[in-house]
Amino acid sequence: MDKKLSRLKRALKLRSKIKSQAINRLSVHRTSQHIYAQIISGDGKLTLASASTVQSEIKSVLSNTSNSDAAAHVGRLIAEKALAVGVSKVAFDRSGFKYHGRVKALAEAAREAGLIF
Repeated sequence: MDKKLSRLKRALKLRSKIKSQAINRLSVHRTSQHIYAQIISGDGKLTLASASTVQSEIKSVLSNTSNSDAAAHVGRLIAEKALAVGVSKVAFDRSGFKYHGRVKALAEAAREAGLIF
């Protein structure tokens, strides 16, 4: 089994547990150069807020978009946007990625900014 298929199997297992709870989720996706975060409604039909290192407002502040500092910046921004739309409690969907490095930095920054996982 290759690396991507293993990650997708982990993601499917995680999402099925989150879906049974019917709670808004903070979904994270990372590539080698960027990191993306979305707040998705409990039914999975609506994106309530999003932030990524691709956005010009974040890109202009950062010198490097592929490190933990960039992920922490995205975490703070997604938390601010979520609180602005009235979402304070979410389930953390790491999309099958291991909880370390950039994914962990994003999650911790979002918690510090006021999101409850």
